[in-house]
Amino acid sequence: MNQSFTPVRIGRYTLPNRLVMAPMTRSRAKFDGTPGELAAEYYAQRAGVGLIVTEGTQPSDDGQGYLATPGIYSPAHIAGWKKVTRAVHDEGGHIFIQIMHAGRMSHPNNTSHHRQAVAPSAIAPGAQMFTATGMQDISTPRALSIDEVRQTVADFRRAARAAIEAGADGVELHGANSYLIQQFFAPSANARSDEYGGSIANRARFAIEVVGAVAGRSARTGRPSACPPA
Repeated sequence: MNQSFTPVRIGRYTLPNRLVMAPMTRSRAKFDGTPGELAAEYYAQRAGVGLIVTEGTQPSDDGQGYLATPGIYSPAHIAGWKKVTRAVHDEGGHIFIQIMHAGRMSHPNNTSHHRQAVAPSAIAPGAQMFTATGMQDISTPRALSIDEVRQTVADFRRAARAAIEAGADGVELHGANSYLIQQFFAPSANARSDEYGGSIANRARFAIEVVGAVAGRSARTGRPSACPPA
């Protein structure tokens, strides 16, 4: 406990204390996923912790699961997050944007496009989700094609670059709690027979490729990728 309020070095940053604000879904973004003025006020009020990790932020239209959650893939999103990061930095804080693709944990009524959710396989989670009209059963998702899986990896990378452009100090990848990255690991959600399913190594492939893409390295070779890192 004596060390909780002492500085600590995390990567390039020296944080004033060891307290981290965990990501919590707020459902207060505009319907197009742009963070509003309330988001800047909310995070600035909490800038006294060593590090803020934001609420889960979708990397694409298909990444949204819940009502009024923010995105980080359009110019409007970047502009909205710039207000948030500026407000936090003005208070002396540090902020990472958590990138979260909900995968099958979604409902069409919660998104602007109203499309069927996407996932590793067409397996419903057997759960309900809150929508504007109340609790609704989560329907069976559509299985991603291999090309779409690779496009989703690219979406994570672009979202990370957009987060840095928006002034974030870093990003966190959400790889747990039944969302897309974890869905690829789980036999209960992933029944694929291609290179992204079956063995543990194959089921881990998506997560490894996402991390490699965000870090600016090729997950297949370990060498720097053609584009600069986010």
